Amino acid sequence: MSDELIGQDADRRRALKQDLAKYHCRVHQPDDPPLFTRSPQPATQSVHWRWEDLCPLLERIGQEVDLTAGGPRRTLRLHNPGLPRGTTNTFWASIQVILPGEVATAHRHTANALRFIMQGEGAWTTVDGECYPMRTGDLVLTPSWAWHDHVHRGDQPMIWLDVLDISLMQALEATFFEPYTDGLQPVDTMPDRSWRQFGSGLMMPPGAQPRAGGANPLLAYPFDMAEKAIAAAAGMPGDAYDDVALEYRNPLGGGPAMPTLAMRMQLLRSGFVGRKRRHTGSKLYYVMRGEGATSVGDQRFAWCAGDLFTVAPWDWHAHENTGGQDALLWQVNDLPVLKSLGYFREELA
Repeated sequence: MSDELIGQDADRRRALKQDLAKYHCRVHQPDDPPLFTRSPQPATQSVHWRWEDLCPLLERIGQEVDLTAGGPRRTLRLHNPGLPRGTTNTFWASIQVILPGEVATAHRHTANALRFIMQGEGAWTTVDGECYPMRTGDLVLTPSWAWHDHVHRGDQPMIWLDVLDISLMQALEATFFEPYTDGLQPVDTMPDRSWRQFGSGLMMPPGAQPRAGGANPLLAYPFDMAEKAIAAAAGMPGDAYDDVALEYRNPLGGGPAMPTLAMRMQLLRSGFVGRKRRHTGSKLYYVMRGEGATSVGDQRFAWCAGDLFTVAPWDWHAHENTGGQDALLWQVNDLPVLKSLGYFREELA
């Protein structure tokens, strides 16, 4: 099409714009951003949060933010500068601080949530009547619309990572929230029921059923179980991209632990240098121990224990262990959503 014809078409489209707007209709305009691109152009950015920066901030909010005055939780949100809100385009990650004797009161919401314990012990979380201790390295799930509260009975401040699929929930306009009638919900007479039934990971009751909405029946994944599993897997040849990685699974059917979020434990052995990969979907890493670096796009994140970093959708990334000891990382990602919708795509270097 000639430049003259292109210009005439653009003029007609602009002339239509106001008339169509009266009827809440539109036609594509020459200056509209493209609906389709040859590859993803994410607004989400890959970001590195250093523990040396986060630690004094957590101490400050522990001292200056009242748990009850501004809401039922005290959290430091990990904000992605490419987004108006959230850590990635599908989930929010925050670091929660709870002090000895404090109670994070009971409520429920449609967002799926998880807690990964970063430091401390002495806190207990109750989810739909089941009550579990929270120790460093433990993973506790809060399925959609499950009542949950937290109580700290220890003598030192405790922190954990909260991850919720809030951005996805809001995009689907499916937000519901309800406070509990009292500060704490009652604890069942069998407070660790799901662990007794499914905690072995190998055996379960015949005819076992998921929770309401098809949620994972298992709520707690203790660190000692995960650590033993990753140590056993380290006796096998490693993966070229992730070295040794294991995923937390739903005991019913073997799918991801949550329908919208998957969690993994990853061991990078000393001297490991991984190949690059990229894929749709976003992920967040927490460094439990060790030192290393991850190249993400044109950035290089040199990380150590306590650091967190995100990998944005379709960013090339690769890990390496730069220290003299094995490094242990924990990861959460939104790949279950991409895979269930048929939008997952991956390229390997």
